[in-house]
Amino acid sequence: MTLRLETEGAVARLLIDRPNKRNAMSQAMWAALPALVDQAMRDDGIKVLILTSATPGFFCAGADIGEFADHSTSEEWRAVNQTAIRASHAALAHASKPVIAAIDGDCIGGGCGLAMACDIRIAAPHARLGITPAKLGIVYSLFDTKLLVDLVGPGQAKRLLFSAALIDAPEALSIGLIEEIAEDPLARALAIAETIAINAQHSVRATKAIVRRILDGQADDDSETLALFRDAFAREEFADRVAAFRNRRN
Repeated sequence: MTLRLETEGAVARLLIDRPNKRNAMSQAMWAALPALVDQAMRDDGIKVLILTSATPGFFCAGADIGEFADHSTSEEWRAVNQTAIRASHAALAHASKPVIAAIDGDCIGGGCGLAMACDIRIAAPHARLGITPAKLGIVYSLFDTKLLVDLVGPGQAKRLLFSAALIDAPEALSIGLIEEIAEDPLARALAIAETIAINAQHSVRATKAIVRRILDGQADDDSETLALFRDAFAREEFADRVAAFRNRRN
């Protein structure tokens, strides 16, 4: 089993488990990932999803380059593979619930793409991150390139893509590629997830949807975003939480 979903309370973990290949993603793994994300999104008991490695010490070495080489002459295989990779990144980026990447080691190429599609990235001090298609003559997709530009800006994105260099966790933090460095990134991700899980989930998910709209180019409210603000006051969750707040003050 190379990908699996494990749940404990309100937090699910999507585990990459291919240690003999340093978690390099095969086409079958890319194809399987969206359904696992969807499973977590449809489970009402799950509030946060964490993407991480089943094996400590690394995250994901990217796409399986050996598989690329074996099928490079098949136009049909290349098309299916491209669709599967895009669907995986899109599933994480457009997931309705928060997704946190816990990066305990190398996070390279397609692995970095997976992390960038998450909402929050926590990396170990020894982690290395990089996007390396230029080393192989591969062109990064527009969707994935936009994920990078959204995080670090166009100048840093071009530097990373043109150079195909690996950078360490402190540099990744300084340019905005990750949000935190932690000795135990999974433990830190779990702590953040538990904080998110106790908050009003309508607020969390609506906020994520609004941020996604901004990243996709929306610059002002429309009828749907205005309704998100206005209608929240009529929700039972709002009434319950206000009552609890007042009781704590009395």
